[in-house]
Amino acid sequence: MIVVDTSTLISFLRGSATSSARSLRRLEQEGTPFAIPGVCCQELLQGARDEREWRLLLRYLETQDLLVPLDPLAAHVEAARIFFECRRRGVTIRSSTDCLIACLVLERDGILLHEDEDFERIKTVRPLRTTQ
Repeated sequence: MIVVDTSTLISFLRGSATSSARSLRRLEQEGTPFAIPGVCCQELLQGARDEREWRLLLRYLETQDLLVPLDPLAAHVEAARIFFECRRRGVTIRSSTDCLIACLVLERDGILLHEDEDFERIKTVRPLRTTQ
């Protein structure tokens, strides 16, 4: 399963020529399934500049497959554990949300498409598979 992070979604929706945005364009063109963590939908909508953009983003997100925790309590506990283990090993993670996203990807044995260095840091502690 390919999981798409907010960082890639932003680049994709802005029409940026980043590697991950190109990869997402290719996935959509080929009809390759991918999922977006529910929390990434929240992050994307939080960044809407106005009501028009909010509606456009929501329309796009409503057409996508959402990835939610199989067991919400276990997922949040595991995300906290990832953050804790990183901190104990001297690895700074800027966003606890990134730990939740990593947890969801690990839970589904997925590959994360992203542009966020937090995930590369998490990989030093957990077997998170990523692509940029």
